[in-house]
Amino acid sequence: MVSPAARRRLELSVSNFGPIAAGRIALRPLSVFVGPSNTGKSYLATLIYALHQFCRDYSGGYRYRFGRRFPIRPPLPIPVRSSLLSADDIASLQDWAYSRAVSDAEGNQYIRRSVLPADIARLVHPVISDIQDLTGVLEAEIIRCFGVNNLANLVSHPAGNTAEISLSGNAINTPGANDRFEYSLAFTGSQSSLRASIPPAMALETGRDLDWYFPVHFGEPVHFGEKDEDDEKDDWTSLLLVDIAQSVVANILAPFSRPAYYLPADRAGVMHAHQMAVRGLIAGASRAFLRPDAPMPVLSGVLGDFLEQLVALAGDLPLRQRKDGKDLAAGLEQALLRGEIRVESSQIDYPSFIYRPTGWERDLPLMNASSMVSELAPVALYLRHVVRPGDTLIIEEPESHLHPEMQVAFLRQLAAAVKAGVRIIITTHSEWVLEELANLALMSELPPERRQGIDGAEVALGPDEFGAWFFEPGADGAGSTVREMPLDKDLGNFPSGFGLVTEDTYNRWAQIFNRIEDSQ
Repeated sequence: MVSPAARRRLELSVSNFGPIAAGRIALRPLSVFVGPSNTGKSYLATLIYALHQFCRDYSGGYRYRFGRRFPIRPPLPIPVRSSLLSADDIASLQDWAYSRAVSDAEGNQYIRRSVLPADIARLVHPVISDIQDLTGVLEAEIIRCFGVNNLANLVSHPAGNTAEISLSGNAINTPGANDRFEYSLAFTGSQSSLRASIPPAMALETGRDLDWYFPVHFGEPVHFGEKDEDDEKDDWTSLLLVDIAQSVVANILAPFSRPAYYLPADRAGVMHAHQMAVRGLIAGASRAFLRPDAPMPVLSGVLGDFLEQLVALAGDLPLRQRKDGKDLAAGLEQALLRGEIRVESSQIDYPSFIYRPTGWERDLPLMNASSMVSELAPVALYLRHVVRPGDTLIIEEPESHLHPEMQVAFLRQLAAAVKAGVRIIITTHSEWVLEELANLALMSELPPERRQGIDGAEVALGPDEFGAWFFEPGADGAGSTVREMPLDKDLGNFPSGFGLVTEDTYNRWAQIFNRIEDSQ
């Protein structure tokens, strides 16, 4: 079951960022980005991915990183000096920790999840409010994910020479609580600044099971049945305060404190050519010293991570079989692929991707399957082996290589994943995707007994479960603006402009036909 924190709606605002002049979105379990090409849909999706990477590490959510063979980055440092705490502060912190301690089945002790009392929140607040030292870390992650040299490449021109990104929301979602927070990054061509506005009301993160809940020390839970000696109290308090701070940050930033996975456009091409791509990268890396002034990175971080995760699947299969993921993947295979996707490992743990059509007695290498199968194969693999409830899966252009009927069926499968607790972000140019989204949204207004016999009835989406956002081009290169698209119940669709294209092509057909008639 996904915690309320994982369902929290966070608001992301950007200005003068790449093609986007201004935009504000309220992220929901299913977020759909729509609009003409080159208006910033993939820019915003990539930024969300980069923010996930930073927030996950900053909040201690690095523990959720999948796979024993997948590289795990250390947590970001949260500096704290217990020597600055008074004796009364240290006593209050330790007494509170003891009073909230619970034990698991193995006798390990953890801090019980709760809203922090005011005197403890006062000690934690300065630890998580001063994050200026982490500006370079976030800057480096954004640069890596976009595959650029520096943040200056992402500042809109001539819209302005300062780009701003902010992530805001309610820290504990208690009615009437003064718990509004905001993290913001402002950057120009030469400097950047990260700041945090943290409310006095704060709570411990509630999205982890008890056995994953933060231990008093990192690495191994601590048995603190007896208090430490006086000369060890300062170190003990520092570690405790850091753990509490990271748990509060995880609660504030949920679901960004959980992992995100990015499936880029042209997945079929990547799945077919990943072996060649990896060989080329290895060969290129061996010659990197010959071209030290290369102007741009070879790969963006989102594509590099995708390739790395595909390779990592080969070594992680025994650890990654989960019933919930298997059910989601099986639903996708049955509804669209008409067969099973598998990954097998070679002796060097390099993956081979295999497709077996339903009713066949032999396998097909994925490269010999249809482009639709290759496009959807990584989605099935990630749902089966990688993505957990609470995680975010970003999919560019899910309609690629899919017949309209399959596009509709695929959106239903994504809605099923949302119902299972997976957060989904898609970028799309498909009218059929939006029409089916409208159907699922409208169906939520019917009581369950009235939905019987309607396709997709089991995955109807309520208004808090989805949001559609339109990227509208600006005039004269001014940059796009991002706005929420309301559902038009009369037309049964979202006002995306696709209908105008259909109307225009019909009018041109009529014009051509009339001239042919007139010339006879």
